[in-house]
Amino acid sequence: MGACMAPAACDTIVTNLEDFGRKESDYDQIITGDLGYIGQSILFDLMRKRGKDIKENHKDCGMLIFDQQTQDTHSGGSGCGCAATTLASFILPKVENGEWRRVLFVPTGALMSTVSYNEGESVPGIAHAIVLEHADVAVE
Repeated sequence: MGACMAPAACDTIVTNLEDFGRKESDYDQIITGDLGYIGQSILFDLMRKRGKDIKENHKDCGMLIFDQQTQDTHSGGSGCGCAATTLASFILPKVENGEWRRVLFVPTGALMSTVSYNEGESVPGIAHAIVLEHADVAVE
């Protein structure tokens, strides 16, 4: 499903950067969840076409939780499960202790319907964005 969610993640990330007048490097981390290995590759390609490069500071929740080499995960895991787990156990503690000062958290999802799927329709992807900042980051 990461392949169908990558365009939504790209659009949400680019829109955030443009709306706030920020560069990719203004975020310590840009974290999606769960695009998996295939979706991440597509995301990087789509971002490059829009003149953006997030390879240096991108992480994906599913890729953080699962090991493609030793687990039979195929393309990833449950996006909502991966995003919630990673946010609570990994991202928030790093923001709270100041290791990361600004994070763009972009959970992803797919709007699946058995009716539309059976009719051969596409699966729309969605992505939300939340900016997480350490308490002493100056408001711009």
